[in-house]
Amino acid sequence: MGQMIELQAADGHHFAAYVAQPAGRAKGAVVVLQEIFGVNAHIQEVADGYAQAGYVAVAPATFDRCERGVNLGYKPEDMNAGFALKTAIEALPAPAVLADIQAAVDHAATVCAGKVGVVGYCWGGLLTWRAACLVKGLSAAVPYYGGGVTSAAEMARQPLCPVQAHFGTKDHWIALDTVEAFRQAHPHVEVHVYEADHGFNCNHRAAFDATAAEQARERALAFFAAHLG
Repeated sequence: MGQMIELQAADGHHFAAYVAQPAGRAKGAVVVLQEIFGVNAHIQEVADGYAQAGYVAVAPATFDRCERGVNLGYKPEDMNAGFALKTAIEALPAPAVLADIQAAVDHAATVCAGKVGVVGYCWGGLLTWRAACLVKGLSAAVPYYGGGVTSAAEMARQPLCPVQAHFGTKDHWIALDTVEAFRQAHPHVEVHVYEADHGFNCNHRAAFDATAAEQARERALAFFAAHLG
């Protein structure tokens, strides 16, 4: 359904983005932020799903500042490669990848001529939270199991738009007591917790939980409908 395009950040950095268009008039736009596995088949499927729901979907390649064309699977060696790339991106001087997300948001707003939301998974969930607090032009943000979101440093941030967050009770990367601390620190954030593992939304992973994924998607779509309409 979608196609790869090139975007440019404010600092001149060029990066790839997967863009999927809805069949009719767009309800708005959703920027889809990747896991540590690149803009792979799963992330493209997620973008296609938002396009089918009526949104322009833009999935920026947030690894491009370190390595272009990253498209990993979910084997242990892919996990190691993804972690290494994430570490390299996180080590770049600010704003780095946030400038790419800003450019993706700006492009999405131009294409749809409407409001823009952001959704992200795993590392993309962390970037979604940061975007909600630091990126201009967002009307809603939906982070899924963002590793680090519930750390003290991230909880100290204040979102500039409405946020709906999704976590799993079986997620060994994000302790439940920190999720509760996040909920208490941000009472205006809509927090949902599922009997599921980290990565429960991804049907390419063993952790996939169809029930949790569908319920979270329904909630995310309702959230976007409320704030992007």
